[in-house]
Amino acid sequence: MGVHVIRSEFIVPRPRDAVFAFHADARNLERITPPWLQFHILTPTPVVMRPGTLIDYRLRLKGLPITWQSEITVWDAPHRFVDVQRRGPYRLWEHTHEFEDVKGGTRVRDSVRYALPLGLLGDLVRLLVVKRDVETIFAYRERAMLALLTA
Repeated sequence: MGVHVIRSEFIVPRPRDAVFAFHADARNLERITPPWLQFHILTPTPVVMRPGTLIDYRLRLKGLPITWQSEITVWDAPHRFVDVQRRGPYRLWEHTHEFEDVKGGTRVRDSVRYALPLGLLGDLVRLLVVKRDVETIFAYRERAMLALLTA
């Protein structure tokens, strides 16, 4: 029942303030989430992002309806923020988003610490399905973000 980490990093050719502002608008999460997840924010928008903000979502994972609630636990604009799952399918889900000025734009760095329920069975599911799905979602997010922020 270990805690696992998935990381993603890429450069967006835009200033950090603009990239962070894009992330600060919770509605953009729908725009950078793969359509096959049928992801929708349930919390009325606009969402004021700050520590303690709760955001409710609905999505479908492998055809199963899932409700999810995240809490913003760290909000350090325009450098980083952290969202933690409060209700959802994971035993642990802590997603750190970091933004760094680099030559030519902004480095966007995501790091997710996660653990599944069900002990060894959960770890087997992680190896067979979850790790690949999360990596696919991150790859989609990168392509979508680049398309939206460089259009």
